Amino acid sequence: MGIPSNQPQIFVLRKRVETRFGKQLSVHTDFVALSAEIEACHRQHISESTLERVWTYSTRGYRTVSLRTLDVLAVYAGSTDWTTFCKEIRTKDDSQSELFECRAVCSDDLHVGDRLRIGWLPDRVCIIRYLGEYRFVAEHCENAKMQQDDTFRCLQFQLGLPLSLQDFRHGDSNSVGCCYLVGRQDGLTLLEYIYKEKHVAGHENEK
Repeated sequence: MGIPSNQPQIFVLRKRVETRFGKQLSVHTDFVALSAEIEACHRQHISESTLERVWTYSTRGYRTVSLRTLDVLAVYAGSTDWTTFCKEIRTKDDSQSELFECRAVCSDDLHVGDRLRIGWLPDRVCIIRYLGEYRFVAEHCENAKMQQDDTFRCLQFQLGLPLSLQDFRHGDSNSVGCCYLVGRQDGLTLLEYIYKEKHVAGHENEK
């Protein structure tokens, strides 16, 4: 059974594992050392290459993580298994999202039609499309108050920081705009291009 590797809960699991390990995993030798420590502490083997995929250090085309791998990492992080770890995130307010090298997307760098996938805890995921002049429309939403066809204005998206949506309107453009703060405690845990429109030579399509 494969779990999509871009789930916000996996980002939090990585942070918890690093907290116990005592450092951020950033080079190959870190993953080798973590693999050895997990085996020594729990008699469970996870190869360094598998760990590198979980941390997106080396994806090699994999977009999912096995449930068995997540179970072992959850135990190492202090839980009993992956399912229990996810339940704990839902019931506790002290979870911290991971900062991904301050990766950010500025609306000034987008073109009309560009799409982003954003997510925040515990399991919110939305696909949004850029309309121009800092305005976006939601095209698909999961487990969020934001719904399809909602619109808002936003200047910048940054992982690990709360997202402030201005002039937020539910579907009907005649509705009264309001402010909507996304990821108030934990910030964005997912930020990626779905694809970028091809406008002129030199602008590459995103995968």
